[in-house]
This record gives sequence, structure tokens and C-alpha cells, in this order.
Amino acid sequence: MDRVEKAKKVLDILEKEFPDAKTALEFSNPLELLIATILSAQTTDKLVNKVTKELFKKYRTAGDYASADLKEFEPDISPVNFYRNKAKSLKGCCKKIVEEFGGKVPETIGELTELPGVGRKTANIVLGNAFGKDALAVDTHVKRVAQRLGLTGSEDPDEIEKDLCKIIPKNRWTKTTHLFISHGRKTCKAPNPLCDACPIQDYSVYYKTVYRKKKLKA
Repeated sequence: MDRVEKAKKVLDILEKEFPDAKTALEFSNPLELLIATILSAQTTDKLVNKVTKELFKKYRTAGDYASADLKEFEPDISPVNFYRNKAKSLKGCCKKIVEEFGGKVPETIGELTELPGVGRKTANIVLGNAFGKDALAVDTHVKRVAQRLGLTGSEDPDEIEKDLCKIIPKNRWTKTTHLFISHGRKTCKAPNPLCDACPIQDYSVYYKTVYRKKKLKA
């Protein structure tokens, strides 16, 4: 079975498994999703949503973030990991949005990745979820699931994105991100994957080559 066919079968199964799969981050406009996604690096979505609930009431525009005093802004996001670095990134990011994009979050991958603190993963999350564009974001879950399925042999997120986009139809890119994240969180966990309960084990290289060997040795 080639990778195109495998990807289709996997996605069909995961869509039945997670019919409501979507981003867990709470937002009401592109700026809020951009802020929340930057904050979510190495921090749980649940904690980010708790922080942004108050944050989004206080800072409503890119200009609000751009003009924020770091001494006041840092405590507003202090529950998240690396909040000092993220505060600087957010301030710089929003300053550029104000100065170069008229205060509106840009809608292309090229422009988004020019913003401080914004890589392809963050940009694709914003494009796919805030703007409804076809975009495949590679986070740790997507990377792990894609590797274990044998859909990529790369360690580099940008290369993994390219590999997946070659074999998955464009209109399924955004959904693929949500489905792989949902599967990664529920079943295909990093240290202890629940392979025996996996609905796509028949397509998993990891299950066939690593997990079953471990079970035989146990």
C-alpha cells in the first residue's frame, strides 16, 4: 500500500473516531488565535484558555499588545511557560502587525512567518482555523503520529509538512492536523502509546515493528 492510499484510509477511520475534532484553543478572531497559539508553545491548551479568558478582555487589538508595558504585560501571562520570552514575542509581533499590516493579522504563510515568534506551525494553525484556508500544522502530536504511521521519515517539522501535503488532498490538510492531534492525545501517546486500543494499528509501522516486539519480550 502506498502512502497516499494509507493516508486516506487512516484519515477516514480517524474522522469516524473524532467527528468533532477541532482546535482546543478558544478564540473569536484571528488575532486572538494568533496570541493563543504563540502562548501554547510547551504549555497546555487548557492553561492557555484559562489565561486568555482574562487577557482577551484587557487587550483587544494588536495596538493594545504593541503598546503594552512589559512589566504589566508579563504578569498577565505568567502562568504559561517561558512567559517573559513570549511577552517580548507577542509585543514585537503585534508591533509589526500594526506598522506593516494596518493592525490586521495577515492571511498568507509568507507574511505570517515574518512576524516575531511565528513559525510555520503557528502560521498554519491561524490560516486553517481563523481564516478557513487549507493548512497543515505540524506540532509534536502530528509529527509523532505521522512518523509512527510511516508517512514521513523526517525529524524536521517543515519537511514533515511537505511530506504530508504531498500525499493528503489539500481540502483535508486542516482536518488532518486536528485528527492527528486528537489521536496523539488519546491513543498515540509519546511514552506509552495505547497500541492495543488503536483504531489504525493495521496501518502503523510502529505497531508492527516496535510495539509487537516489546510485547513478545515482555
